[in-house]
Amino acid sequence: MTAPAKIRRTGPAGADGAGGVRTCIVTGDVLPRARMIRFVKGPDGSVVADLGQGLPGRGLWVAATREALDQAATGRQFARAQRGPVEVPADLTHRVEAGLAARAQSLIGLARRAGAAVAGFEKTRAALKGGTAHLLISARDGAADGRAKLAALAADCVRAEGLTAAELGSVFGRDHAVHVAVTDVGLAARIGDALARLDDVRAGARGHDAIPDTPKVG
Repeated sequence: MTAPAKIRRTGPAGADGAGGVRTCIVTGDVLPRARMIRFVKGPDGSVVADLGQGLPGRGLWVAATREALDQAATGRQFARAQRGPVEVPADLTHRVEAGLAARAQSLIGLARRAGAAVAGFEKTRAALKGGTAHLLISARDGAADGRAKLAALAADCVRAEGLTAAELGSVFGRDHAVHVAVTDVGLAARIGDALARLDDVRAGARGHDAIPDTPKVG
């Protein structure tokens, strides 16, 4: 298992591109939207995670951390903020984590189909050395030596992780992918924010065995 690399935020904007700050209903902290999860009350009275931060309704904001989400899952903070009863799923944190992972994968897939994302050590290194990479994505369970080599080339490039090598690999139709470079600046910003929130939620969770850097793994 390797220690997570430092993630540099792409900016104060949220996943939908809107900036500003909000107050966490659990901790009381005032944070940028890019570091929070927005919830709304659905028609059936249940709490729904608005990961795109664009659904209609009054937003209920929670810091994108496992601790804050676990506390929010008790329902007390939601009921207090909503001034009334709400239905909160007991597996709220798991649902948010799964949703954030799926959102990040979807955005990376969009970049891949647009020809703006490459996977594999050599292709990622070429994008970094050529100055075309705007985002370097490293699998959270990737081997430290390979990540360090590419990080040394990414001084002026945003770096992020959050997905596992298997999760990254599925986007590119392979078993694993440890290194990915995104070359479109707009998609890089959106993907970076999505991965940053996912990494925040997964921080402190049980890690994975490191995936070695080989041509087959990427």
